[in-house]
Amino acid sequence: MVPSKNVGGADRVLRGVLGTWLVVVAVAAYLDDKRLTAATAAVAGAGLLQNAATGFCGGNALFGIDTTSDDSCSLD
Repeated sequence: MVPSKNVGGADRVLRGVLGTWLVVVAVAAYLDDKRLTAATAAVAGAGLLQNAATGFCGGNALFGIDTTSDDSCSLD
């Protein structure tokens, strides 16, 4: 079963930007020997980038949130 998209518009762009920023934070923290901060930021960043790439968020599905009807910034 393929989950339907529930992330779109500005929400999707914001997740991509924040995900990228968190990956950069993870690399900087790793280089500064802050392993726990690096791991936390890397996991959060990867999750947000996955949401942005696939257009699906499990949390949104759980709470019944659908931002795909937001046409303010469509990537499709």
